Amino acid sequence: MKMNQLFKDKTVLSFEVFPPRKTSPLESIYGTLRELGNLKPDFISVTYGAGGSLNGETTINIAHAVKHTYGIESVAHLPCIHFSKDDIRSILKELQFAGIDNVLALRGDITPEWQPKQDFRYASELVSFIKENGDFNIIGACYPEGHTEATTLKQDLINLKEKVDAGTDQLISQLFFDNEYFYVFRDKAADMGIHVPIEAGIMPVVNKKQIEKMVSICGVNLPKKFKQMMEKYEHHPEAFRDAGIAYAIDQLVDLVSQDVDGVHLYTMNSSLIARRINEAVATLFTVPKHIH
Repeated sequence: MKMNQLFKDKTVLSFEVFPPRKTSPLESIYGTLRELGNLKPDFISVTYGAGGSLNGETTINIAHAVKHTYGIESVAHLPCIHFSKDDIRSILKELQFAGIDNVLALRGDITPEWQPKQDFRYASELVSFIKENGDFNIIGACYPEGHTEATTLKQDLINLKEKVDAGTDQLISQLFFDNEYFYVFRDKAADMGIHVPIEAGIMPVVNKKQIEKMVSICGVNLPKKFKQMMEKYEHHPEAFRDAGIAYAIDQLVDLVSQDVDGVHLYTMNSSLIARRINEAVATLFTVPKHIH
């Protein structure tokens, strides 16, 4: 099933998982998938490797299990910066054979360990290539506070419009901790003529190290009340976890009340966190959207 069809009738709730690192067995993810599947999200996306590894076969295997073993629609992440057109064509054939209809098309991170190839410089080029070489629902990434490499939010939106015009069917945002950034971004995207569904990416933060890493990678802003929460509970792990979950729940309630198209929960492979949040907000996703 192509995920963009869901947004017509409901507020979508989806989860993200990542493959186990090389030091962990692949089977370690399946218990998490079973528990996440029991929460009945609309789909689960699977990132392309962990720690910069290019283990696309693992991503496809997990996405296949999500759909065919646990009965949840799946999305496979596909970065392009390190691949040739022949590589991507081969991966698309594997995805099609696995029965996966949805692809998250990404440029991917440029890392010292892997030499970029020159066939794809931007995600928009990958989107066009997928459209020409398969029948997939194509999801793109977007950045409410602007991509770290963009000079301005306006320039980032111009690039996003190009990606959507190339054939992107829906968008998932980078994580954020201040919903106002998302609302301003959503309005500006609409003004630019971007009218595909946009899911808000939410990450429950459960320890200080995790948020420090996210800030260094993504450059997201931390609201005053979030910083106060960190300072108060940083030496109390269970309290920090509970406060982080509560903060994410508050974000979700506000987003759904503002008729967000959907929420994409970055689970960090924690079924406990996903379950706690789902228990608090599940009924919100059963209420019909406002008709404007």
